[in-house]
Amino acid sequence: MTLSAVATRYANALADVVTAGGKSLAGVPQELRSFEAALNASQELQNALITPAVPASRKKAVVGRVADVLQLSKISRNFLFVLIDKRRTTSLSAILHSFELILDERLGFARADVASARELSEPQRTALTAELERLTGKRIRMHFTVDGALIGGVVARIGSTVYDGSVRGQLQTLERRLATES
Repeated sequence: MTLSAVATRYANALADVVTAGGKSLAGVPQELRSFEAALNASQELQNALITPAVPASRKKAVVGRVADVLQLSKISRNFLFVLIDKRRTTSLSAILHSFELILDERLGFARADVASARELSEPQRTALTAELERLTGKRIRMHFTVDGALIGGVVARIGSTVYDGSVRGQLQTLERRLATES
């Protein structure tokens, strides 16, 4: 089974647990991301979790202490214990990425990657979010980046759909039109 298939299976299972019974799910993605950050910051912790010579009980004890410090919920803690039992701790980043996508889909959100020529102001971000929500009929989670190659304007990608309002895009469209007319 490929890593993405494994990540998707674990992510779906976690999403099932998190969304079951109307539990508060807002904290679980952030909790697991904070654990991931702690894991990435400590080479010793990484070594302890990936070394086969360290027994699972010892790994769980270490994760339990880290979970106490980070004040992780029971769901997050138990999920990490399952990853230890199944020897999938190295897949945590891929699982979290899949989990966030699945959770957004289940909650009716679409993810938009927005590139702009310069940093957008808060009113511009709000207006852009409202317009993309109107176009898609979904609530949007925005991820903003700056791309100086755009010259001006923005390019928004939602799934496989691209909304190109950049100067570069308009120039390319004009170039194609002129090429077909000659």
